[in-house]
Amino acid sequence: QVQLVESGGGLVQAGGSLRLSCTASARTGRAMAWFRQAPGKEREFVAAISWSGANILYADSVKGRFTISNDNAKTSVSLQMNSLKFEDTAVYFCAAYPRNNFDDINYLYWGQGTQVTVSS
Repeated sequence: QVQLVESGGGLVQAGGSLRLSCTASARTGRAMAWFRQAPGKEREFVAAISWSGANILYADSVKGRFTISNDNAKTSVSLQMNSLKFEDTAVYFCAAYPRNNFDDINYLYWGQGTQVTVSS
């Protein structure tokens, strides 16, 4: 069983930046990703990066503002979030080992989530 631990959430004003980090207890296969869930909404895809780093996907809503990256050991992934908007407010979840496409919610391992709140 792989454990994922997120950090870096918090409160920021609109237009500001935050960096989220996720560390896995062991190397995971294929890819790691970030999803988010706002109150009353379904969990949605944000970004994913393949194990090699060669394949990166972003949701249209965050393209040009968010950047996903992983480390050489393939046990951690980060999400640099710039130009944050009120609508980015959500609990952000780290995920590892996709069973289907990288932007599909069907990942094997999940973190506990970290709150990101953007004030308008």
